Amino acid sequence: MPDSEKNSEKNEEEQAAEELVTFHFSKNDDFSTWFTEINKRAQLADLRYGIKGFVVYREWAVMSMNLMYRIYEKELESHGHMPVIFPALIPASNLSQEAEHVEGFTPQVFWVTKAGTDVAFEEPYALRPTSESAMYPMYQLWIRSWRDLPYKRYQSCQVWRYEGKMTRPFLRGREFYWLEAHDVFATKQEAEAQVLEDMQMTENVVIKRFGIPAITFKRPQWDKFAGAEYTCAADTLLPDGRLLQLPSTHLLGDRFAHAFGITFIDEQEHERYPFQTCYGPAISRIYGGLIAVHGDDDGLLLPFELAPVQVVIIPIPKKGDKGQVEAFCHDLEAKLQSDGFRARIDNTDRRPGDKYYYWEMRGVPLRLEIGNREVEQKSATVFRRDLRTREVVPTAKLGNSIHRLGDAITKELQRRAQAVFDDAIRDANSLTEVQQVLDSKHIARICFCTMELAGEACANKIKDETGGEVRGTRLGIQEKPWKPCLVCGKPAGTVTYVGRAY
Repeated sequence: MPDSEKNSEKNEEEQAAEELVTFHFSKNDDFSTWFTEINKRAQLADLRYGIKGFVVYREWAVMSMNLMYRIYEKELESHGHMPVIFPALIPASNLSQEAEHVEGFTPQVFWVTKAGTDVAFEEPYALRPTSESAMYPMYQLWIRSWRDLPYKRYQSCQVWRYEGKMTRPFLRGREFYWLEAHDVFATKQEAEAQVLEDMQMTENVVIKRFGIPAITFKRPQWDKFAGAEYTCAADTLLPDGRLLQLPSTHLLGDRFAHAFGITFIDEQEHERYPFQTCYGPAISRIYGGLIAVHGDDDGLLLPFELAPVQVVIIPIPKKGDKGQVEAFCHDLEAKLQSDGFRARIDNTDRRPGDKYYYWEMRGVPLRLEIGNREVEQKSATVFRRDLRTREVVPTAKLGNSIHRLGDAITKELQRRAQAVFDDAIRDANSLTEVQQVLDSKHIARICFCTMELAGEACANKIKDETGGEVRGTRLGIQEKPWKPCLVCGKPAGTVTYVGRAY
């Protein structure tokens, strides 16, 4: 039979497993190719849907993203947020109610103008780019009294934005998956406290549980969310030297309340406008950061609680003695699953080495290698994907060992990533030095005049000459300038960070 006919008979998983044996791309030397190939070979995303910027996310990625959603939803709910679901379509009249907001988002909006072939709508509907203009007309109906406040709601959903830059799965697209929290408070002080709480949730989840290092910034005034008083956001650094924005949060003040007629009666029976915030962790983008930050030249590396399969069991029987080993493996799988682990046997007819490649590419944290010796000794040889080490563990102690190793793997991934990130921050005292820092795939730390609008001209000069963007000042950390602004020479009012961004 010709090879082409043989290949057509193989299922997709078998073909993918064969490709893995030849996988070897350097993440640090050629991140773009590495990222493309890992998406293809680990079957995370498929670009062949036929609409630019719209990607099919596949099983392995979606299972991890679902786990990420659950963790984030639990975090939000532990801080008093309750879930809602709003329609994806927003009337154009809603979107236009806050002038700066609509001006900021209109160029990115997808519009729905008719149904079928000849039913034109009275007004166009926007595919949700973000949900202020969808949710706040309803908040105007629901919020009546000071007793209703604080009012904290979130939804897990998709948003659509016509991204004009180059798209890349997970990192930048025209459809992405996120959570958005929209909160209402009686006072500005409460709203500002919520901004800080939002960024604390980012640290709790993204940095501590997902192991993605980041700096939390207060963005410059020229880079705030459309309609907000100010924006805070977390940035991480990818191996190609580009910054990826992770969750952002925005102090909206009372402008949206005025625009959408949201008022409440206070304790003195006076009608007042409340203050609002919004917070948007993009799960699909955070997953892209997870791939890029933790992965290595052999494929994915996943924190233990985000792995769709946490433990893969590989039977390695002697020839003609398959039954005993496989029965032992099935008993192990059942026991581990009853203990709450996501465990799976690979009992395909592939060679053990091919199975190793297949599951290492997918970032499965632990592998149990079970042969006749392990059956006789009632043990398992446990392989750690992060350190590539093995240890023999009695099956009676396996559950405790997996808990221990799972925690250790997540901490090791976090330690490695943080060390790389910390080493990437370099001081720069001139535009030439900024250029050198960015060319070496690092982040430049500089003295700068101001984060108010007056500083935008200096920021534009930095961008024009180096390709770097001023990202803002560190939230909660006061850094003292050591020189004048490196662009205009005026006394520096702040220390800021510059990086090339997605």
